[in-house]
Amino acid sequence: MTLFVPKTPLAELSRQLNQGETTSRALIEAALDRIAADGGNGGAAFIEVDAADVRAQADAADAVRRAGTVLSPLAGLPVSIKDLFDVKGQRTRAGSSVLRDTAPALDDAPTIARLRRAGAVLIGRTNMSEFAFSGLGLNPHYGSPASPWRPAERRVSGGSSSGAAVSVAHGMAAVGLGSDTGGSLRVPAVFCGLTGFKPTAHRIPTSGGIPLSTTLDCFGGIAPTVACCAVFDRVLAGVAPVMPAARPIAGARFAVVTNVVLDGLEPAVAAAYELALSRLSAAGALLTEMPFAPFDTMGSVNRYGFSPIEAWWYHRQYVQEVPEQYDARVLLRIKGGEAATASDYLDLLQARREMITAAERALGGFDAILMPTVPILPPRIADVENDQAAFFAANGKVLRNPSLINFLDGCALSLPIPGDDGGADAAPVGLMVAGLRDTDDTILSIGAAIEKTLAVHAA
Repeated sequence: MTLFVPKTPLAELSRQLNQGETTSRALIEAALDRIAADGGNGGAAFIEVDAADVRAQADAADAVRRAGTVLSPLAGLPVSIKDLFDVKGQRTRAGSSVLRDTAPALDDAPTIARLRRAGAVLIGRTNMSEFAFSGLGLNPHYGSPASPWRPAERRVSGGSSSGAAVSVAHGMAAVGLGSDTGGSLRVPAVFCGLTGFKPTAHRIPTSGGIPLSTTLDCFGGIAPTVACCAVFDRVLAGVAPVMPAARPIAGARFAVVTNVVLDGLEPAVAAAYELALSRLSAAGALLTEMPFAPFDTMGSVNRYGFSPIEAWWYHRQYVQEVPEQYDARVLLRIKGGEAATASDYLDLLQARREMITAAERALGGFDAILMPTVPILPPRIADVENDQAAFFAANGKVLRNPSLINFLDGCALSLPIPGDDGGADAAPVGLMVAGLRDTDDTILSIGAAIEKTLAVHAA
């Protein structure tokens, strides 16, 4: 049987299954072995794994395939589920002690139901920043999974979908289901050397998932390639799971934003980003460097922000009853929304509408918007877990660029691009390829062309 190699594209795993080179049960056993080998929870990547149920799912998938039915490109493949989503019969803790003893879900979330219909094997519930409220991925309740980069140094894996990314990076899953409110798919994708796609929010139902911000939340995947993300996105959206038609890189028009998003780039990030831009230009892409002035106002516009205000609405009773059960850093951010008034909230909604309109005018003629996904390399866990000032400084930096696209109600890919010399120890750097609302197909097509041009997955 073919070994399930970490970061194998979904199309290749599906081909192996279709050609009889492996079975779903073999893929699942490889994934379970890796989870068990690292402390029984994949090095804190998982909160819960029901191995008996997982094996039963895999055997059922193999039986369906033997009968001549292939439900989708995800059929028989291990998919990890962020501990944010309702799975019938399981507790949804959202990475928190607050919900540790909550009653099991009575029904699957729509996203989970769609994954089941596609034949995916749900390998387990992945760890996350508590209530999805951090871009670093630390969790004092269930442990903090580390980035695969320089493992001896134990660097942050990115949040909030930390376990989702780590599960894919180490071959404990073929793809990970996560959420993105301000970068929670793209940041861990960067720090774990993967691809993450944040869709336009309305495309995928968010019911059955514990909210952080009802305005900004969206659901998507972390996977090895753009094509993997596209197929996964289509399954979640309830449409045909195919990659959008390819787009040539020559003649593609890119807006290269120059204000705010380039502030404070670490040298390795700046070098990788500039190299990526030069290669795209050499391939015939048309790059227009330009500031987008409304980004300069985000500090004042987000005086409270959607996430604190809407999180306070959801959490206010828990905060009053069991404040000691929260991660103190998460509790501080939630309570930041307590003082906001109705006027503050309506002002924020109006500011968002105005910024979206300005973006449509200034950026609507481009095929994509380019920027670094995050400006820094993953910090050491030890440097931020017990230093509140260091934690919030790093958290603000990693969320800054991705959150701009959420505020614009856009969609975005993060692609891993070679850092340093491109060797085995190359620093993890991400290129964000973003678009305005409902340009998902364009961004996925252009992203695939960029992926090929930059030889992102070259050996």
